[in-house]
Amino acid sequence: MDYRAMTPTAGFTKRDIIALWCKSSIMNYTKYFFQKQYGRSFVVGEHHTKIAAALDDVLMGRLKRLIINIAPRYGKTELAVKNLISAGLAINPASKFIHLSYSDDLALDNSEAVKDLVTSPDYQALFPDVQLKQGATAKNKWYTTQGGGVYARAAGGQVTGFGAGQVDIEPGEAGDADEEEFQSALDELTADTGVTTFGGALIIDDPIKPDDADSDVVRGRVNNRFDSTIINRVNSRNTPIIIIMQRLHEEDLCGHVLANYPGEWTVLSLPCIIVEDGQDLKDGRALWEFKHTLDELLKMNDINPINFGRQYMQNPQPKEGLMYRAFKEYLNIPPYIKAYRKAYVDTADTGKDYLCSIAYLETDLGCFVLDVIYTQDPMEITEPDTARQLAIHQVEYALIESNNGGRGFARNVESHLVTLKAFNCNVEWFHQGENKHSRIFTNSAKVNMIIHMPVGWDKMWPQFYKHVTTYSKKGNNAHDDAPDCLTGVVENFGVNKESNIDDSIIGMFG
Repeated sequence: MDYRAMTPTAGFTKRDIIALWCKSSIMNYTKYFFQKQYGRSFVVGEHHTKIAAALDDVLMGRLKRLIINIAPRYGKTELAVKNLISAGLAINPASKFIHLSYSDDLALDNSEAVKDLVTSPDYQALFPDVQLKQGATAKNKWYTTQGGGVYARAAGGQVTGFGAGQVDIEPGEAGDADEEEFQSALDELTADTGVTTFGGALIIDDPIKPDDADSDVVRGRVNNRFDSTIINRVNSRNTPIIIIMQRLHEEDLCGHVLANYPGEWTVLSLPCIIVEDGQDLKDGRALWEFKHTLDELLKMNDINPINFGRQYMQNPQPKEGLMYRAFKEYLNIPPYIKAYRKAYVDTADTGKDYLCSIAYLETDLGCFVLDVIYTQDPMEITEPDTARQLAIHQVEYALIESNNGGRGFARNVESHLVTLKAFNCNVEWFHQGENKHSRIFTNSAKVNMIIHMPVGWDKMWPQFYKHVTTYSKKGNNAHDDAPDCLTGVVENFGVNKESNIDDSIIGMFG
């Protein structure tokens, strides 16, 4: 309900009703103060509603780690920085916020915008308890009379004076605050006041510039800063951390935290073209036609598909292009399909390599992956694990590729199969002498055509999924064991060597 439809009741003035309405949700707050600041209505898109709902969960303590991925100029900073901070101070004037962005200038501009709003007559009319300390004129740090405040700084690059317990002053850096004074101010800002309600948040908005997205050095500096310093600048594990950004690279800050802090983050991803499963972009619909129509978005994609995929679809891909398209996925294999039960195993040649063992059904329709072992564990673990996989899935023919110890691995697997009474599995090994990347590249289309992955395979085998779906056509790929194993599967499609499987269809899968 709109506050204008409400009427004062006993003990509640119109001001009380408006203040309560604004504090009840970020969307209400945004609508009210946008009108007051700019003299026009806030145009609400479905993405604004979703962002506001997620931020309400943060204010209510239901979310502690939130990632919001959305294109530039779609209102994310207005909602998730300026309005969240000022609304948080209205809820609790002792709230403490640390706000970081890719540059000091941007972070300081946002901090100044929040301070201007908090000190505006319209804000003060509703929330007179939020008062700034006398002399709080700095953009980068300012405080309320109740112990709250805002500290704003760049998330990476030449970040100085930001750390847990000590200040990192860069040699020769000009214009920085005195180390002792700065640390005292930061400690005051992050001191524990015993507040049990919402107490503030650490908000990171666009930690890296699009122009720097492909720089390993700049990305690494931001990601390392998060691990070593930023994540520790919260008073408790209950203090929310929010990252708002357009996706710019597979290993940007979002990719980094999702890989290194799994299970901790709620992700709200808002691509500018909404498509259903199996749809092409041209068949989708625009997220916010007020900003971009579908035709405008499709034209942007035609001009620069890599940047469009990153910034507007929240689907970062290497500039060189990915080796594989989206894989076919299956929920159930029809019971009438007859198939060979096979496996392809690529043992780890070096300590950094992964053993990859894929058990699958080979049918006339292609190869349906049943199970994957993908690990850097030593052979004393992978040998019995591989044998168990072959036995559980009743594999009839297992081909083991290795350039280092493959024969010994195969013999040990066979020994474990005897112990497991899996006598019907024929195990063979061979030396692969061809160039690995060339084989992967040459067979990539065949892999996409033949391989069927189970629905949810990204959750079943996350590291395998990551190494397959991010493998690029050019450049240095850190890991090629998963694509190499899939290549082996399709290279041996319809080939049974000298196994105990004859040319007739063996069994029924149900």
